[in-house]
Amino acid sequence: MKDFAALVQTLDQTTKTNAKIAALASYFETAPSDDKLWCVALFTGRRPKRIITTSNLRTWAREAANLPDWLFEDTYAIVGDLAETISLILPPNTHVQDHSLSQWIDLLILHSGDEPDQKQAFILKAWNGLPSDERFVFNKLITGGFRLGVSQKLISRAIAKTIGQPETEVAHRLMGKWTPTTTTWEDLLLGDNKAADLSKPYPFYLSHPLETPPTELGPHEDWQAEWKWDGIRGQIIVRDGTVFVWSRGEELVTDRFPEFADLAKTLPDGTVLDGEIICWNGDTPLPFAALQKRITRKSVGKKLLDEAPVVMIVYDILEWQGKDIRHAPLSDRLSHLDDCLVGSPCLRRSLPIPFTSWGHLKEIQSTARAQRAEGVMLKRLSSPYEQGRKKGNWWKWKLDPMTVDAVMIYAQAGHGRRANLFTDYTFAVWDGDTLVPFTKAYSGLTDKEFSEITSWVRKNTLQRFGPVRQVTPELVFEIAFEGIQDSPRHKSGIAVRFPRMLRWRRDKPASEANTLQDLRDILNSLSG
Repeated sequence: MKDFAALVQTLDQTTKTNAKIAALASYFETAPSDDKLWCVALFTGRRPKRIITTSNLRTWAREAANLPDWLFEDTYAIVGDLAETISLILPPNTHVQDHSLSQWIDLLILHSGDEPDQKQAFILKAWNGLPSDERFVFNKLITGGFRLGVSQKLISRAIAKTIGQPETEVAHRLMGKWTPTTTTWEDLLLGDNKAADLSKPYPFYLSHPLETPPTELGPHEDWQAEWKWDGIRGQIIVRDGTVFVWSRGEELVTDRFPEFADLAKTLPDGTVLDGEIICWNGDTPLPFAALQKRITRKSVGKKLLDEAPVVMIVYDILEWQGKDIRHAPLSDRLSHLDDCLVGSPCLRRSLPIPFTSWGHLKEIQSTARAQRAEGVMLKRLSSPYEQGRKKGNWWKWKLDPMTVDAVMIYAQAGHGRRANLFTDYTFAVWDGDTLVPFTKAYSGLTDKEFSEITSWVRKNTLQRFGPVRQVTPELVFEIAFEGIQDSPRHKSGIAVRFPRMLRWRRDKPASEANTLQDLRDILNSLSG
């Protein structure tokens, strides 16, 4: 555990990519195989199932530190991380328990079935046998993921450097439904890849927002344009007569989309398609809200299948007749799509948008909302299918966001370095003479603005509800959002997607903020 704690500290103290890769590679070169495997699992979201509630941890730590509840909660609010708070407030350890990372995880799993008092005894003993930095890591094994700026791409690069394998091969091996309890370091990364899990997807290639006018991309003839749909990025895999559906978040979601079950009969074996899963009715895409009903269900009944039928808008093919074709140019890969999509009603090809110039495409792009799209995608016809978010060949050219001016009515402190600032706000619009909340936002302002607003909040608090402060309804902000939909769960009856603050409207009084009817007019204009 000491070596893993040192790695965590090193990763936390640098923002330089090469330094992170070097630290990871050094750990992978020296750590035992079980520890290396758990390190990869933890940094790629495969942590052990939580066996202890955070409320119990808070109580046990507060009692062990002999702190009153209010002092513990104030400390937690300042630190912003429960695992770190506990590691800081506990008294120094009186002895040393020298277990490795994998041994500590084995112990956590072993005690998962204990009664609460037995779990408490185990946790207290563990805390008393670990110094502060190792306590922090131990607590993180229980409470959640490590936020260290370590992506799966960095992990792949570090492992590739260590074992002498191509980064693309390592990235592919790390995909899929594996855990340290179902494989070993040797089998996962050094074994015969032909015996790998048949369901294993490929690493996704991600686009970048277009940062310059498209004219700077070169001749328009070198590019393909297609609509950017608002759905769930996924891969459909047909291997050995079985269909697997993966989301971009590496979640196997086959059971949530039974529409794709028969694709084993229509797609050739050894086919992997990349595209957007979206609710579709006839020739019309449905709002993202329809898809949300499907996302949260482990199983889908007939009523929901009828109300929110899904298709995949297919825009790439990564494997054809069992052969990985990601290295081929996009134009060559797409030549296979017409052959394999025949007879599959739940698959629709993402058709290229014809355009004669960049100016012509700009005119088309401006009509995206009428198509119920977010904008257009630009893909270089000669590009291979890469991995991760690489600039150069794939760009997303989204529409400008929708905006309204809204009044801040509640404020809450942030976490981590923003724990001393009020950065999380609730916004409202007018419904007659009443302000109705419709969204929250916490990004878009400068540190200087957050500091200024924090001082204002402290002087203009009307009521306190735990960590939340109701404030005088005076400050107006321009709120941007990407989508809007009806929502019976919200008091306003409306929910917006990806809200953020564009600017603080110092020039506008609260009385001139937008209304609930304005939001409804935006919604109606999109659905009409």
